[in-house]
Amino acid sequence: MRQIILDTETTGLNPKNGDRIIEVAGVEMKNRRLTGRHLHYYCNPERKVDAGAMAVHGITDEFLEDKPKFAQIAKELTEFISGAELVIHNAPFDVGFLDMEFARLDLPPTRELCASVRDTLKMARELHPGKRNSLDALCDRYQISNAHRTLHGALLDAELLADVYLAMTRGQESLVMDLSPPAQKTHVDNPAHTKTNGIRPPLLVRRASEAEAALHQQVLERIQKESEGKCVWLGSGA
Repeated sequence: MRQIILDTETTGLNPKNGDRIIEVAGVEMKNRRLTGRHLHYYCNPERKVDAGAMAVHGITDEFLEDKPKFAQIAKELTEFISGAELVIHNAPFDVGFLDMEFARLDLPPTRELCASVRDTLKMARELHPGKRNSLDALCDRYQISNAHRTLHGALLDAELLADVYLAMTRGQESLVMDLSPPAQKTHVDNPAHTKTNGIRPPLLVRRASEAEAALHQQVLERIQKESEGKCVWLGSGA
């Protein structure tokens, strides 16, 4: 099976508001092995990058000035993904932007170009309900080093997602095959988790500090502005 692990970076959150792709990257995998073949482009979006998006990926308007427009890389991109299964974290977001870019060029939508689309965020939520399932959280969970990742970048994120996807679908939390017999479990009492007379001790609640709550509020307000009032976390009073 041929798969392309793909990621994009954009000028903002909503292609319907005119936001554009500014970076696209994909790494090729065949039969669960990375082939070493990849595609990676920065694109001039012909519009400004939103401040909120720039804070996430660090890509500036000045950096993009001399980069090719999406129309100039579209042929190579469509040929690269043609017939493959796309593996994307939060696929509706990236596919929405790709479809918008393809429609501008009278090209078929993403799902007509590729064999299928697999959303690793949806997979992670089914595997780990109630837990954080961002790419960083999954790297921590599956012990995949992302120490070199300080900002989002399409190629780096695609490479990390490839390792995460292999770990998620292999049924173990390590990419190393350990053929030795499992170690015998040894019971160790942990006062934080020990039951007393059949009664479970109360859960510890760690509350955010005032500074953390203020930063969180700033992020929500930025999302509210960029999504034109559609930030569901702020509630009806926003």
